Amino acid sequence: MTDPVIQTITPVTHDLGAFEVRRAIPSRQRTMVGPFIFVDQFGPAHLPAGAAMDVRPHPHINLATVTWLFDGAIDHRDSLGSFATIRPGQVNLMTAGRGIVHSERTPPAERPDGPHLYGMQTWLALPDGREEIAPAFEQYTDLPLIEDTCVSARVIMGTLWGKTAPTTQHAATIYAEILLAPGGSVPVEAEADERAVMLVGGEATIAGMALGLYELTVLAPGMAMQLSSATGGRVMLLGGEAFTTPRHVWWNFVSSSRDRINQAKLDWEGGAFPKVPGDEAEFIPLPRIATTVSYP
Repeated sequence: MTDPVIQTITPVTHDLGAFEVRRAIPSRQRTMVGPFIFVDQFGPAHLPAGAAMDVRPHPHINLATVTWLFDGAIDHRDSLGSFATIRPGQVNLMTAGRGIVHSERTPPAERPDGPHLYGMQTWLALPDGREEIAPAFEQYTDLPLIEDTCVSARVIMGTLWGKTAPTTQHAATIYAEILLAPGGSVPVEAEADERAVMLVGGEATIAGMALGLYELTVLAPGMAMQLSSATGGRVMLLGGEAFTTPRHVWWNFVSSSRDRINQAKLDWEGGAFPKVPGDEAEFIPLPRIATTVSYP
């Protein structure tokens, strides 16, 4: 019998003091699952009163970012002039394309009592022929909800369980948050080229195999299987179209071309990227050594 799990990736944990960020990919074991080329999970955390998450303006190219919260709120601003407060149950998709700059900060109203932070940030590589499209931003709150006995699943991107999210897909993508009450079970469909699940709270099994908390569990292609929980759990399902052309990652830049990434480095250092209206005073300098890289 074929093993339903082909790979398990333990994320690298970065302790930022008030909260932890766990990065599963890119890693030495694997760079992508479908179009997903970066998977971060953060929290749950309750920061001290007056503390905040303040990610200063920084650039991206040739990717789309997806922010999804379980708890808390984040103010998004970008160089297109977009402003949105991200809250649980709504998805932000920021398409960098040929280049965008954005910041992510705790809203002022959340700071006095200490903000909550718990969620996911993922990047999607843009497919061949679309890497240099125009930058764009979209936010959706009306996402399909699938409910059954002891199961509630929100489709963030793509088509799952017969429901399709309105979120733009640059390449075929599936992305969902699944809440399992005690005794809950839901089928994981087999249509996507590549799929993975991440247990982000509680307990769950896939095809009878226990999931490790925060591990990225890559599933065998073409196999339908059941996701279940005896005591209750929260699981993210992600994946989609397998890319045939390799993608490179360095810092906040993703591209099929290393030369394009090198040009983006020069452009950021040279001030060629646009500013973020309403957040122009600060920026993150280009690092000497990037902590987010693809291998080899």
